[in-house]
Amino acid sequence: MNSPLWQAVLGEIELSISAGNYHTWFKNTQLVQQSDELVVVGVPNIFIKSQLEKKFNDLVVQTLQKNGVRAERIEYRIVAMEPKPMNSSGSIMSEPAMSITLPRPNRAGSGISHAYRQGLNERYTFDNFIVGSSNELAFAACQSITANPGTKYNPLLLYGGVGIGKTHLIQAVGNAILSNNPDASVLYITTEQFVQEFVEALRYRKTTEFANHYRSADVFIVDDIQFITGKEKIQEEFFHTFNSLHQANKQIIISADRPPKDIVIDERLQSRFAWGMSIDMQAPDYETRCAIVQAKAQVNDVTLPNDVVEYLSTNINTNVRELEGALNQLLAFCEMRSLQPNLDIALSIIGSSHNRPKHLSAKQIIERTAKHFQIPIEDILGPKRDKDIVVPRQVAMYILREELHLSFPKIARELGRKDHTTAIHSVDKIEKESQLDSSLRSAISEIKERLYA
Repeated sequence: MNSPLWQAVLGEIELSISAGNYHTWFKNTQLVQQSDELVVVGVPNIFIKSQLEKKFNDLVVQTLQKNGVRAERIEYRIVAMEPKPMNSSGSIMSEPAMSITLPRPNRAGSGISHAYRQGLNERYTFDNFIVGSSNELAFAACQSITANPGTKYNPLLLYGGVGIGKTHLIQAVGNAILSNNPDASVLYITTEQFVQEFVEALRYRKTTEFANHYRSADVFIVDDIQFITGKEKIQEEFFHTFNSLHQANKQIIISADRPPKDIVIDERLQSRFAWGMSIDMQAPDYETRCAIVQAKAQVNDVTLPNDVVEYLSTNINTNVRELEGALNQLLAFCEMRSLQPNLDIALSIIGSSHNRPKHLSAKQIIERTAKHFQIPIEDILGPKRDKDIVVPRQVAMYILREELHLSFPKIARELGRKDHTTAIHSVDKIEKESQLDSSLRSAISEIKERLYA
């Protein structure tokens, strides 16, 4: 298992760059050596080494410094990707903790190198995926596919905000299928990697090889399909790959950060995405977040006090990725100082590292809501009853109740209402409608993320 320190570093980096960049350049790195003079980061190949040195070195240095590491220099070395935990002296221990399934290397320049592909991550399994009300339908659909790939829910498209477990779940399907049938051809790739390989295929006139590679898959798993927007040649290639696989009853699994109807792509692809099942994955509820924190801590052989679990789960409620990053930050801090995690440490570390405002005001919430819906703040506070103003006003009331726990009379006063029953009705209405309306739920989530950004 990667060191808690490096997990914390990766958690912060993942929040600061695009998902494609993170998966391409950082996902399979590891901390090989750490001292006051030198930090050595292990990487799987020369392409990642070069990119980290040229483009991301400053980011790595800054993130290490945030976590208390101020080495004189940083080196990136190519190492075998069999990560092993570090002991207290900074040396690698012998017990392996994680392995990555990588495709067979290309021989003697015979074609496309597939240098960007990361393959399935074996730590993403159904067993360590925390199921709650926000993801139970997606979990059940993925398990059903595992039993009979290509015959049910094809294609399967999971969509939702960042860091809610989509990547974990779609890779868990691939790992489960390989466990049942080691000879199956399971291809996992991010859309950004797909684009990079297609560009390489065009450059070296290897488009036929590129097409044959993907169209020979038994299971084709594509992450972050929204990045295909605006890329006509890529959409054309993906369309033909999709058709070829679907007609052969091969399983296709896709993830996106928004509903299929909101992805700006060719109408032919839009219609094909609608052939199977699309499932909205939501941010985890409080109980699920608590279970996630406890499970992640146990992986690191740490038992957290209940008040620490409750603090993390209450204050970091936008996505699992941020929650896990905060936990890794806390564990790394405690490990480096030989401390047991407690609420005081969590308050000091998590509060500062995530730059969350200590006193979020009602005014900030109202202004951010008005800005999101692109209406003047005077309208949201005024008497107008147009639908395009009433809904944002109700959303503001809902967020005031959920984030600041204001009384209904106080909420009504903040929004310029005289009758507090208006606030009661608004909060209840938005709470119910957000369970059914994914666009409303996304709007609320984005407003919250902006408030705490």
